[in-house]
Amino acid sequence: MAVLETITSPADLKRLPAEQLETLAEEIRAFLVAEVSRSGGHLGPNLGVVELTIALHRVFDSPSDTVVFDTGHQSYVHKLLTGRHDFSALRTRGGLSGYPSRAESEHDVVENSHASTSLSWAEGIAKGYRLRGEERHAVAVIGDGALTGGMAWEALNNIAADKDLPLVIIVNDNERSYAPTIGGLADHLAMLRTNRQYEQVLDWGKDKLNRTPVVGRAAYQAFHSMKKGAKDFWAPQGMFEDLGIKYLGPVDGHDEASVEQALRRAKAFGGPVLVHVITQKGRGYDHASNDVADQFHAVGKINPETGLPLEISGRSWTDEFGDEMLALGRERPEVVAITAAMMMPVGLQPFADAHPERIFDVGIAEQHATTMAAGLAFAGMHPVVAIYATFLNRAFDQLLMDCAMHKAGVTFVLDRSGVTGPDGASHHGMWDMSLASIVPGLRLAAPRDGQQIRVALREAVDVEDGPTVIRFPKGSVADPLEAVATVGGLDVLAGDPAVDPEVLVVSVGSMAGTATTVAEKLAAEGHSTLVVDPRWVLPVPAALVELAGRSGRVAVIEDNNVSGGVGAEVARVLDETGVTAPVHRFGLPKEFLAHASRAQVLESVGLTPEPIVERLRAHL
Repeated sequence: MAVLETITSPADLKRLPAEQLETLAEEIRAFLVAEVSRSGGHLGPNLGVVELTIALHRVFDSPSDTVVFDTGHQSYVHKLLTGRHDFSALRTRGGLSGYPSRAESEHDVVENSHASTSLSWAEGIAKGYRLRGEERHAVAVIGDGALTGGMAWEALNNIAADKDLPLVIIVNDNERSYAPTIGGLADHLAMLRTNRQYEQVLDWGKDKLNRTPVVGRAAYQAFHSMKKGAKDFWAPQGMFEDLGIKYLGPVDGHDEASVEQALRRAKAFGGPVLVHVITQKGRGYDHASNDVADQFHAVGKINPETGLPLEISGRSWTDEFGDEMLALGRERPEVVAITAAMMMPVGLQPFADAHPERIFDVGIAEQHATTMAAGLAFAGMHPVVAIYATFLNRAFDQLLMDCAMHKAGVTFVLDRSGVTGPDGASHHGMWDMSLASIVPGLRLAAPRDGQQIRVALREAVDVEDGPTVIRFPKGSVADPLEAVATVGGLDVLAGDPAVDPEVLVVSVGSMAGTATTVAEKLAAEGHSTLVVDPRWVLPVPAALVELAGRSGRVAVIEDNNVSGGVGAEVARVLDETGVTAPVHRFGLPKEFLAHASRAQVLESVGLTPEPIVERLRAHL
């Protein structure tokens, strides 16, 4: 029997003889490569934390001790060691989540996959246990990339003030988030990682110990006392120590015994401790460790022997944006780009290669990115801030108060909007239009295809008196859907604009195909329809209000939260202008939607043609 098959809980792991741990680590890596190759998922990060996670569960007592993973995509090893060995449906409907999940296990606590939150969670948990008189630890596992987020430093500032808090912070330092970590913190960690002066002292001490005829515990204690003194003297660890947080490390994250020893020391310390662990993303899988770009951070289905994708996807929405940004950069020297540790995923790498002085990667710091953009706009530049739609949530205050209130000409490009699928509730970009709809002076475009992304981007960077937003979904972009006519700046996708329709169908962004199919089905039943794509959906265009006044009813179809979305804004504006046509809103429910494919999620919430037609039919 394989060693991994015998591990169904952390208790099994604790009983495992130390000499079998290396075999277990090898089996886990083989399992991950085989299973994630079939399903897709976060392969590189999990290959890098195998020994670290083994040591964590041998030292701490989960679930009595609480483990919080920052950006929990690196929790696959944790899932295996807590008894979840069926990865056959990973990240698909009904299968294991790609992140920690309370519904799956009592060992999972924090499900949110947004970065830099783990320290705040862990501080609150540790303080809660102490107030209840419970002797339990909280452990936060955070990457060096997530430490670039401001929220992590807010937490560190508070943790340092509580000298007796039983909290262990494990910094998983692999020099990367998606791409290499940058900034002052990265430089400091690199100094810790690469300073070997104290290692020379340790090697000298170890040699002296080996040559001394003193054996047993006294010699062991003497060496480690000397080792601690040498490290405190030579290692440039002052930043964390000056904060008041005990620092241990750096530790080789692939030497399980060393990690385990450091964690036991941290657990026994009696106060907050930061354990600095050096790991290699993609460890043990050559195709991942040799991939300079992102070391297989997230993969689709791949051939495990070659590392090559099994499914060749077409041109993506992101590709269209990236190409147009590159073209704009050549034409307009005032255009600059900002990303939050996602240069490649949001399509800015070509722009960065061509214009390295005009690209700013701020780390996982969307709030800083947004206010910095306002400053750049004030200084005469036009910043384009490219982030995932779900991460706009984190920068709403800055969007409202720093950009909109100051009428800053900043363009936000929101990738992965709407339903994103396998990554689940925290990654669906389904709140962005609801948030944007309440921001004064903001203009939002929802392109229906790649060609419209290019047009919208050029229009956006011409706006200098307020923020603009362009949002588009994940995946392959559809063929261009040409307008059959234009009315007051609105693209007509189906129907005769000269005829007052029974149903005016308002198509928002990528829902254009659904909207035209709905119209075709209604028309086949004898109902006159008109489908329009406003392109710029916020604020509600005057031409749309005029068309609604000539229509029997209005149907708005969007892949955003139906609460506060475009449909809600259309209904509000029509009511204020005295247009009596009822508005039927079709969007995503006010729920956290579980992981599944985009098509499965849309079907489950009734955002496909037949359910929409059925609901409209009842009113016709």
